[in-house]
Amino acid sequence: MEQTIAVKNNGVYGAFELKRLYPRNYSIGVIIAVLLHLLAISSYYIIQAINKEDDLDSAPMVRIMKYSELGPPPSIANEVPPQVAVAAQAAAPTVGVPVPVPDDEAPPEQTIATQEEMSAVAAPSIGDDLGGGAQITQDIKIETPRDEDPGVDDFVPVEKFPEMVVSVQPEYPEIARRAGITGKIYVKVLVDKSGKPKKAVIMKSDSDLFNDVSIAAAMKCAFTPALQGNHPIAVWIVIPFRFALQGQ
Repeated sequence: MEQTIAVKNNGVYGAFELKRLYPRNYSIGVIIAVLLHLLAISSYYIIQAINKEDDLDSAPMVRIMKYSELGPPPSIANEVPPQVAVAAQAAAPTVGVPVPVPDDEAPPEQTIATQEEMSAVAAPSIGDDLGGGAQITQDIKIETPRDEDPGVDDFVPVEKFPEMVVSVQPEYPEIARRAGITGKIYVKVLVDKSGKPKKAVIMKSDSDLFNDVSIAAAMKCAFTPALQGNHPIAVWIVIPFRFALQGQ
């Protein structure tokens, strides 16, 4: 029995057969891979389409109707709760019940004044003599409102603040001079409509020794009045006083 051995190039058995079968096997493998990919892709889109149809089937249907197609509203007669019957008879009310009375007729001699007759009669005025010779008089007292001074912390709108016309410096207290005490005092002064100081209080003081002399000096100053709407008004202003020794 004869056997044929194919030897190609390097003399290795089977190399020629494998090279001859390689193109066919490669083509078959590529076709199978393509078919598998197409099957996977198509399966995805088929599943999406099925889910979409299910969503459309489950979505509620909305029907648009015209107002003329709507029927009459339901009656509420059947929804009224049943009335509770009362066995006992209710007593008749005794208050507020109208009672008929006979008609009264006006006497024939009764007359009623007309509108012209009533308007012709003038009402008695104050000061006219009335019955019994009595005379009614009435004194009317008109009080003009008194302008009140603003408080120390009250806000007062001012267009023009007072300007100092006469300045008075306070006397240096002798006890403070001997002790070498210096400082600054802020005095708040109420300037009235005429420009004169009316009240004075201490706002800030470095030493109580300067308070009295500072208030006394502030009350001796003179100012132009403050103006608001071209009218003088009372307003609070602050005056500073400085107490310093020579060489300081």
